[in-house]
Amino acid sequence: MKLWGTRFTKETDRGVEAFTSSISFDKKLYRYDIRGSMAHAKMLSKCGLISREEAAKITEGLEEIGLEIQEGRLEFREELEDIHTHIEARLREKIGDAAGKLHTARSRNDQVALDTRLYLRDEVKEIISAIIKMQKAIVKVADENIEAIMPGFTHLQPAEPVLFSHYLMAYFWMLQRDRERFKDGMARIDVMPLGAGALAGTSLPIDREYAAGELNFPGVTENSIDTVSDRDYIIEFTSAAAILMMHLSRLSEELILFANPAFGFLEVDEAFCTGSSLMPQKRNLDVAELVRGKTGRIYGHLISLLTMMKALPLSYNRDMQEDKEPLFDAVTTVKESLNLFAKMIGTLRIDKERMLSLARIGSMWATELANYLVRKGLPFREAHRIVGEIVACNYKKITLASLRKHSGEFDKDALSLLDPKEVVKAKASYGSTSLDQIREQIKKAKEKSQ
Repeated sequence: MKLWGTRFTKETDRGVEAFTSSISFDKKLYRYDIRGSMAHAKMLSKCGLISREEAAKITEGLEEIGLEIQEGRLEFREELEDIHTHIEARLREKIGDAAGKLHTARSRNDQVALDTRLYLRDEVKEIISAIIKMQKAIVKVADENIEAIMPGFTHLQPAEPVLFSHYLMAYFWMLQRDRERFKDGMARIDVMPLGAGALAGTSLPIDREYAAGELNFPGVTENSIDTVSDRDYIIEFTSAAAILMMHLSRLSEELILFANPAFGFLEVDEAFCTGSSLMPQKRNLDVAELVRGKTGRIYGHLISLLTMMKALPLSYNRDMQEDKEPLFDAVTTVKESLNLFAKMIGTLRIDKERMLSLARIGSMWATELANYLVRKGLPFREAHRIVGEIVACNYKKITLASLRKHSGEFDKDALSLLDPKEVVKAKASYGSTSLDQIREQIKKAKEKSQ
């Protein structure tokens, strides 16, 4: 059965059937296709386009087909092209001619747009929940290690001492923005496309708002050509997914670095590591490495979608069939990465002494020593020059006498700023690495991740 076959006099080449078939991947949409068809049948009945009895037969048949697919009893055949055709063909086998009325005032163009929107709406909700789960794991570890001090880096070189909790909470706020992006994108996803037809709408008396209500959409699309022409809501989702994966990739890189004995800041539980077939001592952070690697794949999906759409004339083109595999893979990858990361973060064991010892090297007191001179009234550029000279002298031990060789403004209290704990304690600005500020951040984070 082909939905379009009567105009043709020749059979489709088998190679063409294989090349154009999408059933191998779009079968994932079967629940949404059935749900959308049920709502469409109910709307057709309400509008007098089919009888109540026909709508009831269609609904009952669709429910049975859904169960068949769920239980693996429906055979998928390449010549039936896609999930929409499979379901309609099976429905015809079950209920006869009434099945042919289901496609009244509907095209596969608006049908597939509906299916992907329903699918993506559910998946975005799951992704947001997974982000919150990871945020909670981050907050828990930060709270448990709130006073631990570590070296802060710029250019991966020693910069200033910071609280480990401050460092970790940076990822909470990155994830918060990711969460907001997905939530904001939902406004573009959660719009009902059914009724747009192939591109021009329909002359039949349908009720799009009624169908939208049946499917819990807050509204309908405004322009039927736009409805079937664009996939910007999928591209926007994939963009948000790419940004999220970029954040996870950065955290992955740092976990790999910080778990290396050369850093020795932390240890990840063995449940999230693998070994080597040759080197008995190896403890590899394969989860983090794979998240880092899979990030590139999500970037590729985004570029693939943008490139696919960049020169398509309005309205629908078959090129757009190629949106499904990148979308499905992006959804699966993001969900798996978030769920594994949430578990892995919760297993971190922090070596506080090691982090503090490395925060004592690399002249990480330098900025705060310059600030000391600023508080004494020196211009910052002058203070910067003086402290730079002190660093260049590479003193084995800095004393008050050695400080005063460079500026008479130094008093005994300046020596306390050589201690990473005092440097951290000195910070006072909003959002800084001071303990009070981090406590406030954690408090806000707990409220946001409820």
